Amino acid sequence: MSDAGHASPAVPRRRRALNLAYLGLVPSWLLMGFALLMPIMIVAAVSVSTRGAYGGFDWGFDLTGYRQILFNEGWTGEMEFTPQYLMIILRTLLLAAVTTIICLSLAVPVAYYIAQQPARRKSLMVYLVTLPFWMSMILRVYAWMIILGKDGPLPRFLEIFGAPQGLSLMYNDGATLAAMVYTYIPLMVLPVFASIEKLDGTLIEAAHDLYGNRWVTLRRVILPLTAPGIASGAILVFVPALGAVLEPILMGGGKQMMMGSLIQLQFGGGRNWPFGSAIAVMLLVFVMIVLIVLARRAALNEATT
Repeated sequence: MSDAGHASPAVPRRRRALNLAYLGLVPSWLLMGFALLMPIMIVAAVSVSTRGAYGGFDWGFDLTGYRQILFNEGWTGEMEFTPQYLMIILRTLLLAAVTTIICLSLAVPVAYYIAQQPARRKSLMVYLVTLPFWMSMILRVYAWMIILGKDGPLPRFLEIFGAPQGLSLMYNDGATLAAMVYTYIPLMVLPVFASIEKLDGTLIEAAHDLYGNRWVTLRRVILPLTAPGIASGAILVFVPALGAVLEPILMGGGKQMMMGSLIQLQFGGGRNWPFGSAIAVMLLVFVMIVLIVLARRAALNEATT
């Protein structure tokens, strides 16, 4: 009885302290809501507005921007299926997926090699991985234009093996893909390295003691135990690759449009802000679905292990 009498007044005090702690977070919530949610809400509102007569938009409710993704209005007012924007979406998804796969294929051995180095050399290698971030992205893309362009180092190297003189490797999907892989691969290396560094080396030795070759050890030990880092790296590469703008324009020459460049065009020369916002909202919804599926899958795997 005496214990219950002493405990009862402490509970309200703890609740009041907890409530005050939550009140202290209100400024950060307001800042996050203003900086993160407000722009998204504005883009969503613009996506259902009407196109302005001289560009921009007029407030209202019109789903023409979303309908325009798949259908276009013909001369007699009927809806005609137009696959051109669907092809741009599929090309964007394909390039983003291929970029993620190539980055993952290159990042795993690089991250594993760095994790096996002494501490001092390991810090130096991690620093070298982050070195491209110290330079502007547009300068990095221009550097690739020099490398792949006419009379660049790579075409001149290929001329040694019989490639035609004056060869240019620019303005195609391959050039766009090369620049995207170079741009986003540090975002894959760092989380994979963080996971591999925490990996218990005795597990790898045990796999070899049980006559597991390198491929079996990689597939049955290293990859499952570093799955969280691989998933984080895949998200960090795939999501920004969906909205890439500089690489398709500069490296692809604007011939093969992607979703990022399509959105930029609608807010620029196209002067169709509702359509550009509708594509952006659709891209946002797709990314959210991918993240939710990955999060639920990770939670399910964690619950079963």
